[in-house]
Amino acid sequence: MLNLLLSLNQTAAAAPATSSIYEQRTIHSRDGIGKYYIGREIAQVMGHLGAGWLERPNREAEEQPSKIVNVLNLKPSDVVADIGAGTGYMSFRIAPKLTTGKVLAVDIQPEMLDIIELLKKQNNITNVEPILASLTDPNLPPASVDLALMVDAYHEFAYPQEVMQGIVKALKPGGRVVLVEYRGENPLIMIKRLHKMTQKQVRKEMAAVGLVWLETKNILPQQHLMVFQRLG
Repeated sequence: MLNLLLSLNQTAAAAPATSSIYEQRTIHSRDGIGKYYIGREIAQVMGHLGAGWLERPNREAEEQPSKIVNVLNLKPSDVVADIGAGTGYMSFRIAPKLTTGKVLAVDIQPEMLDIIELLKKQNNITNVEPILASLTDPNLPPASVDLALMVDAYHEFAYPQEVMQGIVKALKPGGRVVLVEYRGENPLIMIKRLHKMTQKQVRKEMAAVGLVWLETKNILPQQHLMVFQRLG
């Protein structure tokens, strides 16, 4: 995993950045990449070798992800982008709800997309489409997505503003963005600090790309579920 993390971070360092958007610091958390956005240090990426953690049997008991699916208010024809899809854990739970729609399972790691392809074939699922993104671009067509979902992923984006701008362009008018992040306000939640986010910080960062906060659903045991919308 270390080699993958180094590779991802070297790629991030090589990609273009606007100095007025990001700040690079030499002294920083060992769990971060030393790059700051609106006062927040960006966390290290969990590589594909962590796939087993995403699929752990006790995840439902710990996080209750089925509640996320149930409150998304999905229509059968919706197109949902699962950003930072990983192994497709959420994608495959959303797909049955979209009888005429589909899930775009977006990730920057080809190894994760290979796992999704394997699980698609094993389970005969046809409405999950893996999409390879870059560090700066989710690679989604303009005005194509009804809902973009990010579950414990956004805090690791090396270029959060560029990625979110790409997501906003991909939303249909009135499209929604849902972020699920461990509560940074609560020190008792045993997740590394940089892998949690406060609601205040998330709202600042979404406002920076023109998204409007609609609500926060306090239904999960450890995470915020925050809903934003593109107006117009």
